[in-house]
Amino acid sequence: MTISRSENSSGISRRFQPQIRESLVDGRELWNFASNDYLGLAHHPAVAAAFIEGIGKFGAGATASRLVTGSAAPHLLLEETIAAAKKAEAALTFTSGYNTALSAIPVIVGKGDFVLLDRLAHASLIDAARMSGASLRVFPHNDTAKLGAILSKLRAKNPAALILVITESVFSMDGDLCPLAKILAVCETHGALLLLDEAHATGVLGSQGMGLAEKLGLQGKIPFQMGTLSKAVGLAGGYLAASRDWIDLIANRARPFIYTTAPPPALAHAALAALGIIRSDEGKSLRETLFQNIAILCGNHPSAIIPHILGDNETALAASATLREKGFLAPAIRFPTVPQGSARLRITVSASHPKEAVEALADELKINHR
Repeated sequence: MTISRSENSSGISRRFQPQIRESLVDGRELWNFASNDYLGLAHHPAVAAAFIEGIGKFGAGATASRLVTGSAAPHLLLEETIAAAKKAEAALTFTSGYNTALSAIPVIVGKGDFVLLDRLAHASLIDAARMSGASLRVFPHNDTAKLGAILSKLRAKNPAALILVITESVFSMDGDLCPLAKILAVCETHGALLLLDEAHATGVLGSQGMGLAEKLGLQGKIPFQMGTLSKAVGLAGGYLAASRDWIDLIANRARPFIYTTAPPPALAHAALAALGIIRSDEGKSLRETLFQNIAILCGNHPSAIIPHILGDNETALAASATLREKGFLAPAIRFPTVPQGSARLRITVSASHPKEAVEALADELKINHR
């Protein structure tokens, strides 16, 4: 793809950034406040040891797709563990969160059905909805009254249609939560299915870190619980927890799942170790540390994602550059990732950040709520 001069001059063009807790960028050591490694598990010794152990036991790669010879014992055990943790009948894992959406949603709905998406839903959910062939509707962000009105009209015209409502637990650019109990009630009233993406809530919310649905005691009531293994879990991959019938259907019809080589069994083995930590007393302690760090920056904020909205692209880029000079990595997020005029620094906090580093960033941003 060719990037035009206008795109470059308007501050849209991007450069690759390193992944780090602490790293050298252009020869300088920076604190990373852009990573989604919310609990620091990507560098946890037990997770790394499990990955190494998995390679020794199961090899470096799966060598085939899941429905051929690519399913190994760690894949199956990981799916059983996720299903139990999410209080679902079954679960299926995928190579990424994006692949999860592209696999599942076009199987759940198709031509003649309807998908209702929150306006701020992630790109993977939007792309999957478009691929499904279902009629797509968008409701204003977290507006349950408007969602109910749209559902009411659709039901009046299409009493037997399958309707899928899609939202996220924690929205990736604003860090706010969906009103899950109200959305679920609206869906139940109108006979719609709910798909909840817990990508940024897994590991962070809930008594055992299983997300917003667990925190609110709603896991057993949500038809589709989607998530990722690449953020707080610290690895790579995605999952969907649902009824056994839906999981079996998706496993046999989802083209991105069927025609993709399975993730390495060693990765699943490491994910089991990471989930074990998340659901343990250690995981609870990590979440407590995480929210202590969040409070330094933004008081009683509900997630590890803190948007520092600045407006235009150049202002956001300049603020990011200033922070870099001060020793912090906080890249500017711009259109099309966020709407025009809402360019921002997307600050992400980790339990692995020392308190002193968080306090120093708060002082630089002048948003200290201590």
